[in-house]
Amino acid sequence: MILGRPMAKFLIKAEAETDPAYGCPPYKRPIKEHISMGVINLDKPPGPTSHQVDSWVRRLLNVKKVGHGGTLDPKVTGILPLGIEKATRVLQLLLEADKEYVCIMKLHKSVEESKLEKVFKEFQGKIFQTPPMKAAVKRQLRVRKIYYVKILEVDGRDVLFRIGCEAGTYIRKYCHDIGEALGTGAHMLELRRTKVGPFLEDETLITLHDLTDAYHFWIEDGDESFLRKCIQPMEFAVSHLPRIIIKDSAVDAICHGADLAANGVIGLDDNIKKGDTVVLMTLKDELVAAGESMCSSLQILDAEKGIIVDTQKVFMERGTYPRLW
Repeated sequence: MILGRPMAKFLIKAEAETDPAYGCPPYKRPIKEHISMGVINLDKPPGPTSHQVDSWVRRLLNVKKVGHGGTLDPKVTGILPLGIEKATRVLQLLLEADKEYVCIMKLHKSVEESKLEKVFKEFQGKIFQTPPMKAAVKRQLRVRKIYYVKILEVDGRDVLFRIGCEAGTYIRKYCHDIGEALGTGAHMLELRRTKVGPFLEDETLITLHDLTDAYHFWIEDGDESFLRKCIQPMEFAVSHLPRIIIKDSAVDAICHGADLAANGVIGLDDNIKKGDTVVLMTLKDELVAAGESMCSSLQILDAEKGIIVDTQKVFMERGTYPRLW
């Protein structure tokens, strides 16, 4: 499960095969193409801004463009998804992804642990938040969902907790509001991001030192294996979104901006709702495009004609698959 979304089952709508002469499975791309269409699950250190990290990685890999998904303040550590060249646009699909953090909150006065746990329980589910003064968004009251929050340790006035939340939740403000509810006052002392959609603290998480070593192994020794472990295909960044697998014959039309019709579908995840953002994939697991679903999974499965996805962002280059329309 990715925070609020259960794992999906795959539904088959039609039988089809893919032509090996066109396209390429993401993990089999040549190394230079792998880099230019890659994303990095980076463990950001304290100190630099997210934009400074982008610049360091861009110079290190000798590429023209690197971008990040979800800015972290300089003092905050943890997961900072990076996209390289063609993959930078994919990071837009992470903006609404759920997040998880581990935080140390400093209470301004001592409080009984039972009272602390009671207030934390009240701050689960839907909460109201006004973004802080320094936020880059309009300061107006809005609702955010807290999927879970768990106190991990209390040491005097320091409270260590883990929180899973909807995108756009401000943890600094969350700590302040907890302090107000307790009547003691509180502020955020330290923060680490531990999840961003499919980006987790697992074997894909790397440091800047890991990336530096891997790049030099490739350049100096010709060993690209370490670099492939550090850089994931851009498809990795959308694995939290519902997918629809499309026929080879539909790919190039989608690349030219066409909407997806029902007869172009091979299979799909069973958790699609009308209005969801979905990704369109080939049988080789390549990302073609993303768009808004016009139907639910069952409606798509039953549909014989008509438009079922409004294509909004195209990621695959035209001509990757033959034009059959």
